Amino acid sequence: MNPFAYVQPRTFDEAAAALAEKRFSLPMLKAGGMDVVDHLKEGLIQPDALVNIKRLRSQPDGAPIAEAGGKVRIEATATMAEIAASDVVKRLAPVLGLSVGTAASPQVRNIGTAAGNLLQRPRCWYYRHEQFDCLKKGGSTCYSIEGENKFHAIFGGGPCHIVHPSNLAPALMVCNGVVHIVGSDRKSLPIAQLFHGPDQGIRSEHVLKPGEVITHITCDAAPRSGFYAIKEKQSFDWPLVAASVSLELDGAKIRSARVCAGAVAPIPWDLPKVEEALKGVSVDDDAALRRACDVAGDGAKPMTDNAYKVRLLPVAVRRATLIAAGRKTEVDA
Repeated sequence: MNPFAYVQPRTFDEAAAALAEKRFSLPMLKAGGMDVVDHLKEGLIQPDALVNIKRLRSQPDGAPIAEAGGKVRIEATATMAEIAASDVVKRLAPVLGLSVGTAASPQVRNIGTAAGNLLQRPRCWYYRHEQFDCLKKGGSTCYSIEGENKFHAIFGGGPCHIVHPSNLAPALMVCNGVVHIVGSDRKSLPIAQLFHGPDQGIRSEHVLKPGEVITHITCDAAPRSGFYAIKEKQSFDWPLVAASVSLELDGAKIRSARVCAGAVAPIPWDLPKVEEALKGVSVDDDAALRRACDVAGDGAKPMTDNAYKVRLLPVAVRRATLIAAGRKTEVDA
């Protein structure tokens, strides 16, 4: 590992300035540092500067999570554990806390941050292994196409078949999340515009410009919202599929819905067909609810080993919908 400078900015503006310093050729941000350390250990990155933003706040005297004008405001450096435990989140947008409350392990949740969760790199084993010069690292081949693709994408069409690793991003999608940034002339960006597919840039997953830093995140209130992930090992594992749902209800009848899937595409994957199918459905009519959620797999193009995701996704969507509506699912008993 090559030596690198360690920068301790006092504000997010100073952090952005450090990223723009010409004396550094490859500066990187570090908050919780989980993903950064993994990349360093695997030899996937060789930064010449780490800019530590772990203790920064956009409002120095503010809480990590707060209510602001009826919206939820989350500091970029708020931990996943803080989000999951927040009374503001539980009251205004429970999908956010549910999405990160079972992510990874308790140790990771106590360190990993909101912005870090959004911007973490893909967990694809070909990308993570230094001996594979895969497409995402500048090579010519996505090895998942003819290799082991059990955990890879069923939507998106490639040319790289990663799945987006963030649990928080789909949850923010159904709450109209916005990331607030410094370091350029733009001050904010809707979460729906933060990420791009591999066909629009193979080496990165987001549209942040060099020098831009996320300071905090805001989102609309979504008190009727829920999240459900299906994992091989529910206690500690990456999701096989996940679903975030927010609802507007008229009694038991769904007036409107927002539905976004995780772990099935290179970006958080909106499911507009499911949203349309759920309109007018009673959450107490299980047969109608199942029919509406069954369209979640429409348009999927699974590979050799991941067709099971097409069957699992409607299950996750239905359970997230029931949670959003305040109903127990059969796995709650």
